[in-house]
Amino acid sequence: MSHPREWMSVRPEGLYCSPGDFHVDPVRAVARAVITHGHSDHARPGHGEVIATAETLAIMDVRYGSGFCARRTPLDYGGVMDIGHAKLSLAPAGHILGSAQAVIAHDGGRIVVSGDYKRRPDPTARAFEAVACDVFVTEATFALPVFRQPSVDAELVKLLTSLELFKDRCHLVGVYSLGKCQRVMMELRRLGYAKPFFVHGALVKMCELYEDLGYRLGEIVPVASVDKASLAGEIVLAPPSALSDRWSRNLPNVLTVMASGWMQIRARARQRMVELPLVISDHADWDELIATLKDVGAPEVWITHGREDALTYIAEKLGYRARALSLLGFEEEDGE
Repeated sequence: MSHPREWMSVRPEGLYCSPGDFHVDPVRAVARAVITHGHSDHARPGHGEVIATAETLAIMDVRYGSGFCARRTPLDYGGVMDIGHAKLSLAPAGHILGSAQAVIAHDGGRIVVSGDYKRRPDPTARAFEAVACDVFVTEATFALPVFRQPSVDAELVKLLTSLELFKDRCHLVGVYSLGKCQRVMMELRRLGYAKPFFVHGALVKMCELYEDLGYRLGEIVPVASVDKASLAGEIVLAPPSALSDRWSRNLPNVLTVMASGWMQIRARARQRMVELPLVISDHADWDELIATLKDVGAPEVWITHGREDALTYIAEKLGYRARALSLLGFEEEDGE
């Protein structure tokens, strides 16, 4: 039996599995890439072969066009694929549509590369599954004790209450185009919001993909197709970058809203001039990260992209062998 630390390594391109000759979420173009999910800091174009869930491949097609790689290889959750001398399977990560953990086995050893994940229910994503392994590679986006997230329902009720109180104001909600946008839509539908969602043009194609895959988002109207004055009292969803640009200045009496885990930090909300911050994250918070280490039960933990030091410290205190990978190229781009 060989341990994953003997055959899984960090290269400039990213995590590399030598017995399978593939990378996981590489930051540079490689011959064969396993992609955990469709956010652009994990899913980049230009690889020879991309192995991912069918949903992630469809997301990459929308984002990058049909030529984003030379060969697409879909792998369902629970399926097993032989790649060289390694076996690969994918387990749900709960992060966004199609997100997966890469479960890699070789010579009696097993490593799970979780990618980004969350532990809370999401109508657009399969729930995270803890997979027993020798090494668990975890993210650390919100790995500080200050990050303890409230319930999604409580945050969205703030938005619905504001709509009732300020009927003359256009509620402009900043949401990441992939995952957060569609999750917020479906959660609001579940809470009884039945009016149309008005959306920035940059959100349309991804919402159409979700609809094509069977996710009922309800009526969606591009802002460009309506009289802007009619948007008072309505929910308008847009990328965070649009909250303060020229596009938003054409909207009537705007009340700026932002849905992100970073809204727990007041300085971030003030920086974006957000009047109504909604703490809604697609990542595990501090308590959930620690709970996940216990649920998975791997004796060794590798920690990456985020607050690595704090999680490394607490993992060692809990008796795990922990190391920070310090991978480069993973940003706070569009999944928080």
